[in-house]
Amino acid sequence: MDSVAVPGSGYADVMDNRAEVREFLMSRRAKITPERAGLPAGGNRRVPGLRRHEVATLAGVSVEYYTKLERGAIAGASASVLDSLSRALMLNETERAHLFDLARAADGIPTSGRHRRPASAPRQPRESLQWTLESMQGAVAFVRNPVQDLVAVNRLGRAFYSPVIGDGGRTPNLARFQFLDPASRDFYPEWDRFAHMCVGSMRAEAGRDPQNRGIQDLVGELSTQSETFRTLWAAHDVRTHGAGIKRFNHPQVGELVLAYEELAITAEEGLAMVVYTAEPGSASAERLQLLASLAASPEEADVRRR
Repeated sequence: MDSVAVPGSGYADVMDNRAEVREFLMSRRAKITPERAGLPAGGNRRVPGLRRHEVATLAGVSVEYYTKLERGAIAGASASVLDSLSRALMLNETERAHLFDLARAADGIPTSGRHRRPASAPRQPRESLQWTLESMQGAVAFVRNPVQDLVAVNRLGRAFYSPVIGDGGRTPNLARFQFLDPASRDFYPEWDRFAHMCVGSMRAEAGRDPQNRGIQDLVGELSTQSETFRTLWAAHDVRTHGAGIKRFNHPQVGELVLAYEELAITAEEGLAMVVYTAEPGSASAERLQLLASLAASPEEADVRRR
C-alpha cells in the first residue's frame, strides 16, 4: 500500500507502524525531565527529556534493546516489557493502551479487542440503530465511525450540527469541520481544546487500526490544508474521551453547555454512539428544548403547543 507523505510535515505515515512506534516513543521520552524521573540532571543535554540509556535503565532492559524498540522494531515485545516501558515513560492509561495497540499491530494481532474486517465491509449503521437515535428526542444523538464521519444523526442532532452538516452532499466529518471550516471557530468556543481532542482521538484510532486507509487519506488531506493539524499530529499525543462536558455556541440558540457520553456499538465494530444532554432545569436545557422545537415538523410543533 502506497504511503502518503507531506513534505515538511514532520509526521509519520499512519500506515507505517515502525515509524509510528519510533516517533511515539521519542515524543514520550522528550516529555520527561530527569528530575521528574528521579534521576540526576547531569551535564549539558543537547535534546530535551531523557536519554535512551536512562529509559532503558528505568525499564530494566538493555540499551541495545530499547534502541531497537525506539527504531520501531516492537514486534515480539512481551507484555511485561511493554508494561515496564510504560512505567519508565510515565504513560497514562490512554498512552499505555496506544503502545500496546502499536505492538499488537506490529505482530499482526487484532488491537483493543477488535477483529479486523475487510476494507470493503459495510460501515453504515442498521436501520434499527437510527430508530434508537430518533427515540432520544430530548438529546443530541449521533453515530460516528473511526474517521469522524457522522454516519447517523437524530433530528435534534441534525439541528444541533447544522454548521457541520451544511446543505448535505458530502458525508459530514467532524475533523474536516474542525480544521478546514472557519465556522468551527464560532461553534466551538474552546476551539483549541476541541482540536487537541480530535487529533488525539484520531491518533488513538490509527494505533488501533493501522491498516485503515480512510484514516490515512483523512490525515493526508488535513495535513496538506491545515498547519495546526500538522503540528498537533506531529506531537503524537493520544486521547480517548468517553464522557465529559463540552461548550458550544449554536447559531440559533446561543451557548450550550452539554454533558456527553460515548458508547461503543458492539454489533457494529468501530462505530460509536455519542449522546449530548443538558443538566435538567439549566439554561442549556431550555435552549436545547428550543432547538428541538425549531427542528420539529409543523405537525409535531402543533402537538407541542396544545
